[in-house]
Amino acid sequence: MKLTATLLLCALGMAAQTNANLSSKSPLISSSQFIYGIAKNDVLKSADKIPDNLWSFRPTPEVRTVGELFAHIADGQYEFCSAADGTKMDKGVEKNAKTKADIVAAVKAAFAYCDGVYAKMTDATATDMMSFFGMKATKIGLMDFNTAHTMEHYGNLVTYMRLKGIVPPSSEGQK
Repeated sequence: MKLTATLLLCALGMAAQTNANLSSKSPLISSSQFIYGIAKNDVLKSADKIPDNLWSFRPTPEVRTVGELFAHIADGQYEFCSAADGTKMDKGVEKNAKTKADIVAAVKAAFAYCDGVYAKMTDATATDMMSFFGMKATKIGLMDFNTAHTMEHYGNLVTYMRLKGIVPPSSEGQK
């Protein structure tokens, strides 16, 4: 566990420096976007790894199915990133998309939306204060909250995959 944490921190530091050198964005925005990219890639790779016949799987009756988790992640992208963008957007993916193809398309579109919010964020706007859930947060803070939410549900997906004998993307290549 310590080795994994150390490697992640080293990768984050190197990527933040590299991203900062390649863009006009601050290391704060680049670091946030880098960690978001890890979450995005893990979720998208999970969608590819989980076969169609497991999208209705739920470990217990009280929790979301695999498909519902992916749809919820898509809705979260719109909720948090649109708040950071100064708008309110609800696509209702979890309520409306039912097939794997529809849900995966919605997840990809949701991540693309957040990519666009990052693309137009500047050092000057990243620290603008926004209202969200009755609290005040910076735009970059809302984007980081989105990443935390995404990783929370990626953790659910990891458990589901492990229960079905699937190695999660973040564990590939590890022994």
